[in-house]
Amino acid sequence: MFAGHFGIGAAVKAVSPKTPLWAIMLGTQLLDVIFVPLLLTGIETSVETDGGGYGGAVIHADYTHSLVGALIIALLAGAAAWKLWGKRSAGVIGGVVFSHWLLDLLVHRSDMPILPGNLGSLPLMGFGLWKWPFISGALEVLLIVVGTVMYYRSLRLRARSAPKMPGRAEPAKAVWAAAVMAVLLMGSFISDLIGI
Repeated sequence: MFAGHFGIGAAVKAVSPKTPLWAIMLGTQLLDVIFVPLLLTGIETSVETDGGGYGGAVIHADYTHSLVGALIIALLAGAAAWKLWGKRSAGVIGGVVFSHWLLDLLVHRSDMPILPGNLGSLPLMGFGLWKWPFISGALEVLLIVVGTVMYYRSLRLRARSAPKMPGRAEPAKAVWAAAVMAVLLMGSFISDLIGI
């Protein structure tokens, strides 16, 4: 699940127009952004399985993708957003950061610990939808479509309700912005699906 996280971000932007889009989109991927340097240093790992490809990895992200680790990262991101954009944006950013963990819980195999570092060797979590690529892919496409439609509708509504002023978004610009969002999200999904 990669593009599906961004689909959630597009939907959230539709209902939270004052929070910057870049911050929402970064928030949806923050767990993976932090995962990358930990992967490169060997602290967290990823092992290909089932021939690799879409969802074909067991990810040992025992810090970034543990339940408690994700909650801590979400709280820290929310605190930073509160300082920058206020209380509502804090909830938005904290929520999208944690939504990453919730979506990953659906698709990951049982490779997500409860405590950071799998402290206590508690049972690992994950419902494993990646075992069925058609189902997990359909879920991801659904998230992209719903997010894009919500984003488009919110842009269109704001463009129509705003007074005509230079620099203000026109309804046609809303269509283009949503179309670009849709193309980027679907491109992201397709590249993930075919392993580019």
